[in-house]
Amino acid sequence: MTTVKLDLNKKIWPFLIVLSLGMQIVWPDKIWMIFLVGMTGIFILSYFWARSLRKNLLLTREMRFGWSQVGDRLQERFNLSNKGWAPATWIAILDHSDLAGYEASTIAKIGGNGFQHWFRSGVCSRRGLYTIGPTSLRTGDPFGIFTVSIKYLATTNMVVVPPVIALPAIEVAPGGRIGEGVRVVKTLDQTVTASGVREYRPEDSLRFIHWPTTARRDEFFVRTFDSTPASDRWIFLDLFQEAQAGREEQATEEHGIILAASLANRALENGKGVGLALHGETLTWLPPCLEESQKWAIMRALAMAQTGELSLKAFLERTRKSIKHRSSLVIITPDLSGEWLDPLGLLMRRGIVPTVLLIDAAAFGGEGDVKRVEEGLMALGAEHYLIGPEFLDGVETRFVDLGQDDAPAQLEPRKVPWRSIAW
Repeated sequence: MTTVKLDLNKKIWPFLIVLSLGMQIVWPDKIWMIFLVGMTGIFILSYFWARSLRKNLLLTREMRFGWSQVGDRLQERFNLSNKGWAPATWIAILDHSDLAGYEASTIAKIGGNGFQHWFRSGVCSRRGLYTIGPTSLRTGDPFGIFTVSIKYLATTNMVVVPPVIALPAIEVAPGGRIGEGVRVVKTLDQTVTASGVREYRPEDSLRFIHWPTTARRDEFFVRTFDSTPASDRWIFLDLFQEAQAGREEQATEEHGIILAASLANRALENGKGVGLALHGETLTWLPPCLEESQKWAIMRALAMAQTGELSLKAFLERTRKSIKHRSSLVIITPDLSGEWLDPLGLLMRRGIVPTVLLIDAAAFGGEGDVKRVEEGLMALGAEHYLIGPEFLDGVETRFVDLGQDDAPAQLEPRKVPWRSIAW
C-alpha cells in the first residue's frame, strides 16, 4: 500500500500573488505587473513540477534472503525510477526498519525519465525477528514551494537465527555423542536410526543418499546408521530471568541459546531427531522430530526467545510427565540456586538420562556457588559440563542449512534472485 501527499510549504505565495494583483488594480504600475507575472509563473511551474514527481516517482527495494544467521551480511537493492519530465533535484529516502545496526536512509536525485539503483548492506549482529520497511520518500520542486511525500507501507519480516558453533566433545547420554565421541559400529543396513553421513561409494544403494549434504558439498553423500535403539532427545533451555547474568553477547542467555542451536543442529545433521523446550517470555514446546522443517522451527524459536518468569524447577515439575521413559535430556541452565536438582532426581528415577550444561553465572558477574551445584549433580550421577565465558572464544562458526529457499549469502548470492518487497 502506498500513500501520496502534495503539500504547499510556503503559503505566503498565494497571498503575495493576490496582493500584487490588487496593487496592479488600485495603483497600476509596471513593477506590480512584473511581480504578478513572475510569481504566478513560478507558482504554476512549481505546482506542475511537484505534480509530475508525485505521479511518476517510484521506489522499490529488493532483498535476496528472508532469513540470516548472526554474522551474515544483509544486502538490499533500491531501484528509483522517474517516468515524468520533471527531474527531482533532491530526494530524502527514510528507512523505518528495526534491524539492529542497519541504516538504509539516504539522499538521492534523479533526472526526468531516469532510472538508478544502489545497494545497502549491513551485518546482522543480533538474533531476532525484525521488520524491513516501511519506507518513506520526500521530494519537491526546486523552489521549495511544494513538498511531495510518498509512504510505502509494505514490510517484510527478517529472521536472524543464532550462530552455530563447532562444539568440542560433549557427551549426550544415552543416544551417543554430539561432537567427537565414542565410536559406534556404523552400517548401511536400515536399522534403527541414522548416525551420520559419509562419502558415496559405488556399492552403496541410491536410496541412502543424503540429499541436503549432497547439494551443499556438490558430491554424493550417504547416510550411515547405528544399531542402538533410538530414544527421544530433548533440549531444555532455561531462560528464567532471575538466573541470568552478563550483558548482550557476554550474557548467559546468549551462551545458552548458542549452545542449544549448536546441539540441535549437530543432532539433526547426524540424522538424530531432537526436540526443544524453553520457558521464556512464552513457552516453546517442539517434540523430537527428524523432519527437514524441525531445524527451521528450532532456529526460529531460538531467534525470538526472550527471558521469562518461570524457574527451571517449576518447568521441570510441570513437564515431568510429558517426557517419555528413557529419553535423553540436555538441560542448559545458568541457575546456581540448586533448587531444580530435586525435580531432576525424580526424572532420573523414571529412567530419563540427563546431560547438564551448567553455565557458570558467577563468572558472568552473577551470584551463586557453582561448586555446590556440581556436587549435587555428581551425587545424582548426572553427566554435566561447566560452561564459562571463555567457552565461545575462538570457536568456529558454522553455516546452518535450514532447508529454506531463501538461503543466506553464503550460498552463492548471485544465483539467488532478488525478491521485491511488494508495495
